[in-house]
Amino acid sequence: MLFNELNLIEPILNALQTEGYTQPTPIQEQSIPSILQGRDLLGCAQTGTGKTAAFAIPMLQLLSKPHTNTKVHKAIKALILTPTRELAIQIEESFKAYGRNLPLKHLVIFGGVGQKAQTDALHRGVDILVATPGRLLDLMNQGFVNLRDIEIFVLDEADRMLDMGFIHDVKKVIAKLPAKRQTLFFSATMPKEIQTLANTILTDPIKVEVTPVSSTAEKIQQQIFFVEKNDKKGLLLHILKDKTIETALVFARTKHGSDRIVKDLIKVGIKAEAIHGNKSQNARQRALTNFKAKTTRILVATDIAARGIDVDELAHVINYELPNIPETYVHRIGRTGRAGLSGTAFSFCDPEEKEFLDDIEKLIGLKIPVSEDHPYAMSWQSLMSGAAAAKSKGKVKPSRGARPERGARPERTERQPNLSGAKKTPNGGGNRRWSK
Repeated sequence: MLFNELNLIEPILNALQTEGYTQPTPIQEQSIPSILQGRDLLGCAQTGTGKTAAFAIPMLQLLSKPHTNTKVHKAIKALILTPTRELAIQIEESFKAYGRNLPLKHLVIFGGVGQKAQTDALHRGVDILVATPGRLLDLMNQGFVNLRDIEIFVLDEADRMLDMGFIHDVKKVIAKLPAKRQTLFFSATMPKEIQTLANTILTDPIKVEVTPVSSTAEKIQQQIFFVEKNDKKGLLLHILKDKTIETALVFARTKHGSDRIVKDLIKVGIKAEAIHGNKSQNARQRALTNFKAKTTRILVATDIAARGIDVDELAHVINYELPNIPETYVHRIGRTGRAGLSGTAFSFCDPEEKEFLDDIEKLIGLKIPVSEDHPYAMSWQSLMSGAAAAKSKGKVKPSRGARPERGARPERTERQPNLSGAKKTPNGGGNRRWSK
């Protein structure tokens, strides 16, 4: 199917052509017709599946229709609620791209920056508002935002809202929306509390599901490196000697760890920047812009900061530390191998992380091939004895079952789940080879 078969208006088709898009992704093909019919939608989809365009394109078309009520000329007609600043910015950029030929006004609001530019824009009139929960509630309480005329409401990454402790803020926003509206609900996973929320706010929704979290992106080549914790720095530098790795997104578990990796890379002349919750919004956006432009070779991120990072043609993801929640691994490596392109994911595993690896392999249903082609390789026996020793000393960090409390502030640990992807290799389920 092509976009011109989806009954889209000419201004949107022309914008898509300018962007170089001709064929919709599965979620776009399934969602756009239903949204254009005014139906509520429940989408189980991860970042990287094209879900932003799946709701942005039909919303632009619905909102471009003339309004008979001139009193709502300056009223906000659509609200997209999303968990992070980076994702909010990227969603607004999508509306800008697809709606370039339409007279609709859109605005993104988020915390961490001054509010005057945002309130000035709201005063001038906004049709489509993209917002994070905290700043939205703040401006609502100050009287700058009124949601009584909302026609379309989008809750994006609902499971992420739950993990980040924003679900109560989300419910406060929903309480201020008009009962008569179209609601589009997206979540990568559907835990019980998210399913309950969806049932509460959706009316006879169309259900669309693509790429379940346990599956892996087909074109991502995965490798695991068994290595002592203290050798991870040397291993990273060894891998980055490969000049064909033009850029790489490196994941660390903590903010402090991210900064330390950046310092180590800069010392040897590798341009690197970190992106995490302690960075200002301007610093985070500048680091992301530099990375996209390839002026920064390595972007080091925590899971929380990386949610919503969308970099075209990113070929390499490196897990400097394995996450303690297996879905997070899938989300992390899904930053590469997007839009049909190939990608590679390298993961470092020290003895304390062996249980994390077991959980990950159980979730994705395959054994990740082990790379022994590096100077820091550990034998299987050393890994297992180290894992047993770490466990006996209580050094192994909590695994899957020990998630942070739902109300906890995630910026403290930054161990929340993140984004999609991986590949079954021909011998993925076969025997491993271990160094002696």
